[in-house]
Amino acid sequence: MHLLKVYVSALLLLTGICVSVATVSDSFKECSQFFYMRTAPAGIRGGNLKRICQRYGDKPRYATLYDGSRRLALYSAYTFKKSDGQRRMDTPWMFEPQLAFQEESGNMRALPPSDDTDPLIEESQALLADYVDAVEYERSPLNPDQHQADSQDKAATYTLTNVVPQITDFLEGSWAAYLESVRRRLNNFCRGAAYVVTGVTVSGTAIRRGNEDRIAIPKYLWSAYCCPRYDRNSPYEVRYMFPSYAAYGLNELVGHNVVEVPLKTLEKLLRNQIDIDKNLVIYIFIFPSSTLHFCASQSSLSLYVNFN
Repeated sequence: MHLLKVYVSALLLLTGICVSVATVSDSFKECSQFFYMRTAPAGIRGGNLKRICQRYGDKPRYATLYDGSRRLALYSAYTFKKSDGQRRMDTPWMFEPQLAFQEESGNMRALPPSDDTDPLIEESQALLADYVDAVEYERSPLNPDQHQADSQDKAATYTLTNVVPQITDFLEGSWAAYLESVRRRLNNFCRGAAYVVTGVTVSGTAIRRGNEDRIAIPKYLWSAYCCPRYDRNSPYEVRYMFPSYAAYGLNELVGHNVVEVPLKTLEKLLRNQIDIDKNLVIYIFIFPSSTLHFCASQSSLSLYVNFN
């Protein structure tokens, strides 16, 4: 029997069959298709980082870099799908069981009732209960369902590892207007795949529940897209925003207007927001820097320390 087990294990390795279906690992290998040139952003830091291939219905839908120590998504990366902008309203909020239980598969699941939540789930990720008394904040998806077309892709955005606490007026005002503007822009003028990365910087404050810091509150929300194939005959007022452009906004009660900027301007902002040893030379890129590729055309950052 022992020899049989050894033989079967060797056969599985030789044939390339994957025994494990876990989707939290040290890399985004299983969902690299959601990154431009299959390369994740570099220089984004956090504590107890979890790289989640967000799976729904046994299929990877997008990728999230999750800071387990702060119970906060640092970014989600997805491919934009042309859509009518309608939201899916009938999806229950979900959680990532594999963050709490190693033996679990990678498929997100509906949250259990609050009085029946396993302590391991509560320790590993944010819960709906964390937002109950946080009256100034709403759950803001980094991969919004308005940027997806398929009903299952939309449903997959309703996991708490894809959302961050955002000031309500900011979310429902200038940020919502920005997401709609990008949706229309990519719908009308992007002629191929569009890669989007949306994330946050950390403020140092947190949503508390009881006597515990539960979820870090972002200081900035930011987003960037890359569309290598676009309409070269588009009007100038949108053509200069291709192949890549970016935006950011301050997550505070006042002054939370969204500012659209070139990609390198956002990268500079992020570099100044990261708490690092100033004796190190740290470069950040959202999309890979190469003179051979379109979406590097607005980025001058070519050397970096990769913390991913």
